[in-house]
Amino acid sequence: MTHARNRPGDSEAFEELRPLMFSIAYRMLASVAEAEDVVQEAFVRHQQALEQGVDIASPKAYLSAVVARLSIDLLRSAVKRRETYVGQWLPEPLLTDAEADPQVQAEQADSLSMAFLLVLERLNPVERAVFLLHDVFSYEYDEIATIVGKSETNCRQLAARARRHVKAEKPRFEASAEQRDALAGRFFAAFTQGDVEGLIGMLAADVVAYGDGGGKAPQWSMPVVGADRVARLFVGMSRDITKYGITVEPHEVNGQPGAILRMADGQLVNVFVLDIIDGVVQTVRSVINPDKLRHLGAVADVRAIRSRNKAQNDS
Repeated sequence: MTHARNRPGDSEAFEELRPLMFSIAYRMLASVAEAEDVVQEAFVRHQQALEQGVDIASPKAYLSAVVARLSIDLLRSAVKRRETYVGQWLPEPLLTDAEADPQVQAEQADSLSMAFLLVLERLNPVERAVFLLHDVFSYEYDEIATIVGKSETNCRQLAARARRHVKAEKPRFEASAEQRDALAGRFFAAFTQGDVEGLIGMLAADVVAYGDGGGKAPQWSMPVVGADRVARLFVGMSRDITKYGITVEPHEVNGQPGAILRMADGQLVNVFVLDIIDGVVQTVRSVINPDKLRHLGAVADVRAIRSRNKAQNDS
């Protein structure tokens, strides 16, 4: 076997494969931080194997196997954590703006949406891996069988079962990105201005707003349902925007229109993501749990800010 520590082209190959490995890990785990950790560990193991003289014919196959197996193990350990999670659990938001550092391939954007990732939560970890590797990343069943340690026939069965679950619940979105983004722009403008009637006109009658604070930041304890209730919820938040000098930055988040809210000093408050269907906002998701925002930058302590403000008003 050839010692391959300094084999020409290794570092370039790693950088070429990193976005694909991250894409697999993020869709498996719905966590940016955990996905980055898994990818880094996979590359460390690959390098260690090379230094030990292991002949790795395909870095892609080796890294895919390590990423998938580590992700499966992490998902299994996450089940209990999510059962005891305070309030609504949502995936960590991933910025997918065209100008942002691309972590994913554009043609796979639909499989990045929060709605889609939440559907994947219904699958067990191995089903999730098999489905993603085959249906999203186009791996062959013989490759997948080696990766997950199952027979090829079993992998086909797992994929078929997962596909049925996903097909039954797979979200659909506005076909025209231009119309979708235009509506999102009007929505966030009406939100900033506290325009209740304008908001109601852009919301589906049965719109649902979900919030994820994880018990670490103030958030809605239950989903808010209905156009009137959601519109008035956002009008209430618009008062905080004015009071605290918060800015609303439009962004593409998980392949869908969204926004980052920031304090005047640039610290993040939360991230919004919209599902737009048939020309109206069908779902709003807000992630304010600071643990899920730190990969995007410094996060404001909203609870402390509100406490200080209350103390000042009471004094």
